[in-house]
Amino acid sequence: MQDISAMRRKDNKMDNEKKMPLNDLIRSTMDKVHEMADTNTIVGQPISTADGVTLIPISKVSVGFGGGGGDYGKPEQNNFGGGAGAGMKIDPVAFLVIKDGITRVLPVAVPPVSTVDRIVEMAPDIMDKVEKYFDRKESKETL
Repeated sequence: MQDISAMRRKDNKMDNEKKMPLNDLIRSTMDKVHEMADTNTIVGQPISTADGVTLIPISKVSVGFGGGGGDYGKPEQNNFGGGAGAGMKIDPVAFLVIKDGITRVLPVAVPPVSTVDRIVEMAPDIMDKVEKYFDRKESKETL
């Protein structure tokens, strides 16, 4: 007759082995989310223009995550089913505009349509606003 504590240790070991695939699955998914959501996602790479203006995009990042699994009963030794998933949404919220050592925040209004389409449409207007702002500031300083 087997020792009861030895049987419990064996059962605990099997339970831990069944839990590991789910842990590995969730850990792998979280690692991928971490890779996607680095600091360059929130504060983008600077964009320099020919006239000395530097634009730095600022974005809002939203992340959702879920996972789960099951082992399907005791008789089968290797039963396991599991899944994990994540989603990420990136919305631009502003640009830091830097010219001649002066930094300004230029907010971006995000409509319910595609964010990327909106940024592409707004790029010329943003550049015009930035240029006009600094032209007005320079003309006031010379007076």
